[in-house]
Amino acid sequence: MNDIFKLADDLGPLKVIHVHEPGIGLKGALVVDNVARGPSVGGVRMAADVSTEECARLARAMTFKNAAADLQHGGGKAVLWGDPKMPKQQKETLIRGFCCALREVEQYIFAPDMGTDEECMGWVKDEIGRVVGLPRELGGIPLDEIGATGFGLSHAVDVAQDFCDLKIEGARIVVQGFGAVGKHATKFLCEAGAIPVAISDSTGTIHNPDGLDVDALIASKSAGKSVTEYVPGEKLDGDAIIDIECDIWIPAARPDVIHEGNVNRLNTKLIVQGANIPITYAAEKALHQKGILNIPDFIANAGGVICAATEYQGAGEVAAFTAIEEKLRRNTREVLQTALQDQILPRDAALAMARRRVEQAMSYRRWHIF
Repeated sequence: MNDIFKLADDLGPLKVIHVHEPGIGLKGALVVDNVARGPSVGGVRMAADVSTEECARLARAMTFKNAAADLQHGGGKAVLWGDPKMPKQQKETLIRGFCCALREVEQYIFAPDMGTDEECMGWVKDEIGRVVGLPRELGGIPLDEIGATGFGLSHAVDVAQDFCDLKIEGARIVVQGFGAVGKHATKFLCEAGAIPVAISDSTGTIHNPDGLDVDALIASKSAGKSVTEYVPGEKLDGDAIIDIECDIWIPAARPDVIHEGNVNRLNTKLIVQGANIPITYAAEKALHQKGILNIPDFIANAGGVICAATEYQGAGEVAAFTAIEEKLRRNTREVLQTALQDQILPRDAALAMARRRVEQAMSYRRWHIF
């Protein structure tokens, strides 16, 4: 808990709640960061190595992401300790128990994240009702199925063409992490003419400088296979994805995959952060000094939360895609223009924009916590 207080500042976190029920093997945490703009929205992340500190960092990222996207929601995040590939019945028990333990925390709206999906959110709806990212059958907009986050990333890349020596047509892309975000970002960029030359998942990397067939890779992943089973291509270890020369590099997996120790291995023109906090701040500084344009996470990957907020308002897929395109393009351009004009990191420009919006919302409230 002391580590969490070290992360506290004038914006939050508002609440840190630990949930422990040894009878069912439940261990989880919720961080509600800031709710000045409205109830917090943030995914439930399930992994064996999550931490409360990581949860707090991700909750703050959601505060800024929601503010940057100009949504009437604050930021929060929840984590569950466990293997997301555990037997379905066991996973359902943990998620149902977790959301029931948090039933009274109305300042947090559940959403899917790494290790959880629409089916998991259906269990949450059945228990407490306060959730987004539901299956289509329950009135939701299936974020993973339609590729909301990847769609937003493709628009961020399109805008970035005006700020770096890059054209999507013929651009070589490398994607670290081929889950819902990575595969859809790849697909949308390929439709715009980009060429995927390397993709990695938890088992390794597949590399082909002549290009990879994204549809074949998606079909392979849907069948439960690793990307490394794709042919033709050179099979490499997972870390090798960092060294492959490209025009666009997309981290779409875990936090802190790029840091001071490996940032100089990147050889690319543009980085678009599909994952949350995938690059340390020190590494982002190094990228800036090298002249590599880097679009930060809570700007580039906001498509999912925009879609979720649209769902929460009762709107459909058409409205969601329209909102994602409009907000992603406007915010990406504003951030990159400010960064260029003030000669600062894009993250610093994005943080200033988001913080300003949060502080303006806080100024209208008698109490910041309600």
